[in-house]
Amino acid sequence: MIDRQGIIVYLHHLKQAKSLRKYGHVHYISRKMKYVVLYADQADVADNIRKIERLPSVKKVLPSFRPFVKTEYENAKPDKAKEYDYKIGL
Repeated sequence: MIDRQGIIVYLHHLKQAKSLRKYGHVHYISRKMKYVVLYADQADVADNIRKIERLPSVKKVLPSFRPFVKTEYENAKPDKAKEYDYKIGL
């Protein structure tokens, strides 16, 4: 499985949103706030960000940090009262 990472691109005009398809998979376009969320291979993210920043219609480019956020939590023990309810079947 290929690791992918999100890139958020803020635009001046949404006419150029279609042109971002060549840099990755366009996942979402916000018409109100004028930004595009696209996903690309994690190995190519740094190169894609540099290329996208050079485009004239782009205000700002931000990478998503979701792949680097720890999702396994320590001390994630259920509450005793809830644990009792689960055993009863409520």
